[in-house]
Amino acid sequence: MNHKRILSVLLLALLSVTAFGCKSPRNVQTNEGTMASNSNLGLRNLERAIGLIDTTMLTYFSGQEMVMSRYYNPLTKVRSSEQASVWMYTAAIESINTVLHGLTLAKQNGHTEIYDAQFARYAKLLGDLYRNADYYLGTFELTSFTQTKSWSVYAVDRVNQKGEANVEGVFNVYDDQMWLIRELLESYRLTGERAYLDKAEYLTAYVLDGWDTTIDQHGNENGGIPWGPGYVTKHACSNGPLISALVWLHKIYAGKPDEIEYRYLDTQDRKTRKSVYKPKSAYYLDYAVKVYDWQYKKLLDEHGVYTDMMGGCGDCAIKYETVAGVRYRANTQLTDPVGEVFSYNSGTMLSGGVDLYQATNDVKYSQHTRNLSEASFRVFATLDKDLPGYYTYGTDGFQNWFNGVLLRGFIDVYKSHSGATDAIASFQQNLDYGYSQFKQEGLLPADLLSGWDDLANGNGVEGMFQFTFATEYALLARYEFENTINQK
Repeated sequence: MNHKRILSVLLLALLSVTAFGCKSPRNVQTNEGTMASNSNLGLRNLERAIGLIDTTMLTYFSGQEMVMSRYYNPLTKVRSSEQASVWMYTAAIESINTVLHGLTLAKQNGHTEIYDAQFARYAKLLGDLYRNADYYLGTFELTSFTQTKSWSVYAVDRVNQKGEANVEGVFNVYDDQMWLIRELLESYRLTGERAYLDKAEYLTAYVLDGWDTTIDQHGNENGGIPWGPGYVTKHACSNGPLISALVWLHKIYAGKPDEIEYRYLDTQDRKTRKSVYKPKSAYYLDYAVKVYDWQYKKLLDEHGVYTDMMGGCGDCAIKYETVAGVRYRANTQLTDPVGEVFSYNSGTMLSGGVDLYQATNDVKYSQHTRNLSEASFRVFATLDKDLPGYYTYGTDGFQNWFNGVLLRGFIDVYKSHSGATDAIASFQQNLDYGYSQFKQEGLLPADLLSGWDDLANGNGVEGMFQFTFATEYALLARYEFENTINQK
């Protein structure tokens, strides 16, 4: 199919989606509070997600190598020369996964036509994105807290040859691997492709190799994962995103005999590195608990949300120690939680707490997520700031993507905390307003309530934000479909 034909089909699809109109989710629930209306709103949300993804793939990607530009200007129709980082590229994978999940639920709700038309197409697109993610892949040798080992992981920046990216030191970060781990596991659950699980476990081994296994004066692990192998500060974004993925791995291997090597330090001499094999299911759950507890104890602030990182290191150089003739990374003492509060750091802890509660039945996680849900809506959303009756979320920097992670957390928690439904409804309102008022060339502005900046003098809009909006629409579709299924 040629490009003109693709654009024609896209325009027709977008016009058909627009015909559904825009309503506040509260109005839909109040005036049409039936299983059918939930399902129809879910279908509309899913169709909008698909339209946004298809447009974004056409406008931000080029070539068989799937090079993603960071910006596109819908006024000038110009892509930026700056290429997307692997994190931005992963936002595309996230949106595809979320649509695939929504399509599966749509089929369960009787919408077989959209499933039959889109699932295989999107599953293929998913595979293409993963294959071309190898342009971000590179190999290096790392001395960690327990070993020295060669790893093949994802760099921040794309290169022109697969597998040749520079991943030394600060050129890769652990959170980029974690976002990919989450998506790889979701892709495995949706498609059954074993390669996705294998890659997810490999990257999980890499980021857990970054866990600070050194022992403090009380005989406890210092814990926490630095932002990357070239950093000492330990960030919410390099810990929280891993929790849910670890619980998912625990569930995958529950009741199975598979084992994995667990590397740790002797608590008596605090120096000797040891290892033992443990069942994978227990290993992954133990680490999920440890990572969650570290972030909860270290980074929860006085307002009930999560701050950016543990810092206060003074001399922030990476330190090493030699034990029995072998060199290892040593602990750097961090004294203070510092930085801004970003919505995604609370979002990952919402999702992680929900997953841990389901896995352990420990009521503390239920209490934590309830409190965090209420605090997050209070801190990150402001009523009537830009439009009467609408909640404003931050849009500076990368906050649009951060807010999408928060929405996922709200949707994960709503079944155990009905108060999250107001927060979810606010995202539906904002997306629908931006979609009806400001959609241009099939794209949405970074600020859904205020519209476009001066496109004539700007780069345009971040591609990852278009994928974020698609992800949010697909998450809202999932929310509506699950409500319909639960009412049956």
